[in-house]
Amino acid sequence: MRGNRVTLLSLAVATVLSANETTTLDNINIVEKSNSEVVKNISDEELKSADLAEALMKNSPSISIVRRNGIANDIILRGQKKDNINILIDNAKIHGACPNRMDPPTSHVVTNNIKNVKVIEGPFDVENFGTLSGLVQVETKDPKESFHGEVNLNAGSFGYKKASATIEGGDDKVKALISASTEESKAYKDGNGDNFLEQQIKRGVPFATQYKKDDIDAFEKKSVLTKLQFNVTDDQDLKLSYTANRNDGILYPAGPMDADYDDSDIYTLGYTIRDLGSLSKQLDLDYYYSKVDHPMSGKLRNGGTMPTYMTNHLKTSIWGTTVKNSLEVGDSLVTVGLDTSVRNWRGSMYSTNINTGTITASNTNRMYSTDTTNKAIFTKVEKSIGNLDLEAGLRHDNTDIDTQRSNVDNKKYSSLNGYIFSAYNFDEQSKVFAGIGKSSRVPDARELYQETTASNSDLEDTKNYEADLGFEKTIGNFYVKPKVFYSVLKDYIYNSGKFENIDAKIYGFDLSGHYYFTDNFAFDYGFAYQRGKKDGNYRDKDLAEIPPLKANLALSYEYEKYKFKVEVVAVDRWSKFDESAKEQEIAGYAITNLKYTQELFKYFELTLGVDNVFDKVYNSTNTYQDIRYVEVGGDQILFNDPGRYGYVNLKYSF
Repeated sequence: MRGNRVTLLSLAVATVLSANETTTLDNINIVEKSNSEVVKNISDEELKSADLAEALMKNSPSISIVRRNGIANDIILRGQKKDNINILIDNAKIHGACPNRMDPPTSHVVTNNIKNVKVIEGPFDVENFGTLSGLVQVETKDPKESFHGEVNLNAGSFGYKKASATIEGGDDKVKALISASTEESKAYKDGNGDNFLEQQIKRGVPFATQYKKDDIDAFEKKSVLTKLQFNVTDDQDLKLSYTANRNDGILYPAGPMDADYDDSDIYTLGYTIRDLGSLSKQLDLDYYYSKVDHPMSGKLRNGGTMPTYMTNHLKTSIWGTTVKNSLEVGDSLVTVGLDTSVRNWRGSMYSTNINTGTITASNTNRMYSTDTTNKAIFTKVEKSIGNLDLEAGLRHDNTDIDTQRSNVDNKKYSSLNGYIFSAYNFDEQSKVFAGIGKSSRVPDARELYQETTASNSDLEDTKNYEADLGFEKTIGNFYVKPKVFYSVLKDYIYNSGKFENIDAKIYGFDLSGHYYFTDNFAFDYGFAYQRGKKDGNYRDKDLAEIPPLKANLALSYEYEKYKFKVEVVAVDRWSKFDESAKEQEIAGYAITNLKYTQELFKYFELTLGVDNVFDKVYNSTNTYQDIRYVEVGGDQILFNDPGRYGYVNLKYSF
């Protein structure tokens, strides 16, 4: 069977190569150019905190935030999150260890280290394992030649303090960078002025689950990024990087536990060789390894009558390697590659006696050590025929999931995925693009094997069949880009109290663009809307975690040494929700943010900002039972987002 699948890959390549139009070959990257959104210069623009999820929510209408704290938040992309979207940091995968999503991949990188984030919507990726409905590629800062550096000091509401520094330098042969940061904050207050404990009391959270103290630290976060890059020859590059994150005492007030600490490490190595001959225009060899250590406990809560608290200590790691070769075949650029990765996830529960320190093991909620091993071959073809750009890809995966839990079966999955994407350029100001694709993702260890009533060892892998259509148009100073999509999900993994496979559909549109009033004055806009429906006979046919209509609007003015920006994030009432999955209706809201940046002297820059200027009380996040929230009267509690937040940042650059 495997031989047949590989033959299909070769036949697909040959089919696309059969056209005889000639062209000058370069990477066309039609999917990235047409169906992606790039959030640029995050390290300079998103100064409020280290939280990447919040930065993306402010900049992309298709991305919504899953609020858990002032830091370490998660994202929803076009109605999908968790393993349904792929998040890479410098092409490395990192998975959170917490089954309750306290430490999503977005929490293992800080905004002051990020250059750009590229968001590719849909199943149009064959180079990475498990891109079901979207790909988020985080690119951290690269070292520059000569000697440069910057220092940032930041202070904000709720006792927030941050310091960061970056030093970089080198020549045309060797370049290096080191960046370090530390930040901490008290618990935020909502628009009513209530902190975490006060919100818990107002919402009737049981006394045992409430915090012991009112004035409590919400998090402390430290991070280091190091990079070393060698220009071995004119045609060869070697890149090394290491990222360390050390987080302590992260509070999750809507849940029953908090993170004692959350430590992660990411190692990457990349080697590129160009122009090896007629069979290789560029050869890339990449390796990564990441690991996360995450104990969460109830030691900051009041607890019950017994002088004990529970700890769930989880760890995860993944290593992966990719070999990718690009070559010119006729008038097409062909990429072929091998990709493999191994993820381990394990954890255990234990109780601690507060008086004696005695630890007693427990099998409750145990995460038995489970390995997910993926091996894949992929190919991609890029071609231009006059004004028409074409890109097609295929990927064949074999995945084995092996667990140490007894009395359940190990799993094997095999899939063939692919896409075709095209764009027609009417002229330099207008183009239309469309794509169809099929992708899949396998269930994870929590969904299959964790010792809970929700796990299900009989789960099939989820398949996504999707079509996307859009166009771009520039008329003078006005730019507009509307897109629509329709996604058919087969064996969609869904938490209905127990993980199960269902069939469903998600469809929607987004509209983005800008208008330049002058060279200094600009208006940016974006709107996104999705609907999700279950197929079949269900009491509630709405899918969970499908955000309502969202708008991102911004006016910015820049002149000589200063910049001013006002932005509005508006979200409609969450009226389509899955009550059977413990979601609930949420009121709509609109928040206004202001930011002013002034160059003081040659090397100094001052930024002043206020988020949620009008101190609105609102909820951004629904209560889908895939995350365990505290329940009151059988309902999972809603927790308010932060109220008015002011901050100041002083940057010194050299």
